[in-house]
Amino acid sequence: MAMICSQRLKHSLFAWMLALGPLLVLAGYVQAQSSGSASSGNARLLTVNGAISPATMDYLMRGLEQAADDQDQLVIIAMDTPGGLMSSMRSIIKAILASPVPVVTYVSPSGARAASAGTYILYGSHIAAMAPATHLGSATPVQMGGLPGQPEEPRAPDKQSPSTGGEDASKDSHQGGSAMERKVLEDAVAYIRGLADRHGRNADWAERAVREAVNLNANDALKQNVVDVVARDIPDLLQQIDGRKVIMADGERVLQTANLTVERADPGWRTDLLSVLTDPNVAYFLMIIGFYGLIFELANPGSLFPGVIGAICLVLALFAFQVLSVNYAGLALILLGLAFIVAEAFMPSFGVMGLGGLAAFVVGSVILMDGTHQAISLPIIGGTAAVAGGFLLWAVTRFVGLRKRRVVSGKEQMQGESGIALDTFVIDDDHYKGHVRLNGERWNATSTAAVHEGQTVRVEAIDGLTARVSRQDDTADAPTTH
Repeated sequence: MAMICSQRLKHSLFAWMLALGPLLVLAGYVQAQSSGSASSGNARLLTVNGAISPATMDYLMRGLEQAADDQDQLVIIAMDTPGGLMSSMRSIIKAILASPVPVVTYVSPSGARAASAGTYILYGSHIAAMAPATHLGSATPVQMGGLPGQPEEPRAPDKQSPSTGGEDASKDSHQGGSAMERKVLEDAVAYIRGLADRHGRNADWAERAVREAVNLNANDALKQNVVDVVARDIPDLLQQIDGRKVIMADGERVLQTANLTVERADPGWRTDLLSVLTDPNVAYFLMIIGFYGLIFELANPGSLFPGVIGAICLVLALFAFQVLSVNYAGLALILLGLAFIVAEAFMPSFGVMGLGGLAAFVVGSVILMDGTHQAISLPIIGGTAAVAGGFLLWAVTRFVGLRKRRVVSGKEQMQGESGIALDTFVIDDDHYKGHVRLNGERWNATSTAAVHEGQTVRVEAIDGLTARVSRQDDTADAPTTH
């Protein structure tokens, strides 16, 4: 009886195991699916803290490419910027619009701003978000060309009656003075309105930000449909944009961001190095050091040190100028001016080449970054020009002093020297010919008067290898006795 019960118990356990096995497998699968949905992908976090520069452009574009390669679900750009180069900004926006990964630009942390170029990037992103106590705006292009203090081009009178006022008059009052300023302003307005229309944001306010440099805080920007979200932090941002539709290059897409894992990708040493090299003042100094280093190496072959340093600095400067908006006429004037200043030291022109080179150097330095807001600092230009001018002044005064010194070599040095006749001159073709000792050397000599052996003579001129001499004491007809 006990054996029968034991067998029944075994059969019951075996049946339960057969029934529970598939259920356990199914539970594991459901658990795996639920854990997979809890972390459905990655969001790459990029940070921009400072001016929009070529280094920022390189960092963001590489970040977007890496996100596409890693098949990330979202890219978040945490931004705090006062603005920057328009060329770099446009390249960033092009990369955002062409990105297969949706891009969220998030003005954060609290107290941050997205001014000037930052406003354009915010409008160009698929999702525009702000943290509380942040602001955006002031998107008017600045320093759009011309020398500082250049008078504005006279404006043609408006065809409309000046008494009409209204919106047209308001717009006209913010269009700038010169034709170039008006062209750049209208181009910026059309560009930001196009970005606003693409993502369904407030295009009228965007135009005011360009024409009138107006600003908005986060809450007002949300009310006026300038941004899409105001979020406390990144988790709050991901929750709020979950399920939103965005316009991608290949059509609409619904975001699924509630359970994304955020991976931070901060700027590395490459970005830091590019930030230093692409500073206009640093690139300017590198160019000058490189130029003078090569000049000193050519003047003193074999020195090596100035040549190596100069070549490295010049290559770095050319790299910086490649990514910066450089006026090549200004660059040519700088190099021409430096060449003239150096040439003054080798071919003295009493300051003509030096002063011309100094003028070309200063003008070229001023217009080198013409058309951007990252112009070279005027005190740096003035200080560098002062150093070059001091070198030029020293060279000119040095040459003037050398002209007053007595010649110490060559034919000019021998003129007026005294010598001793080595023999009595004999007459030949109405001239007396003989030999004299000058500075320890034996010279052929001619004279218009008789010269006796041992008599002191004075050199009048040098004709090839023959010295024209005269007796130092014209009254002495007899040889000098010793």
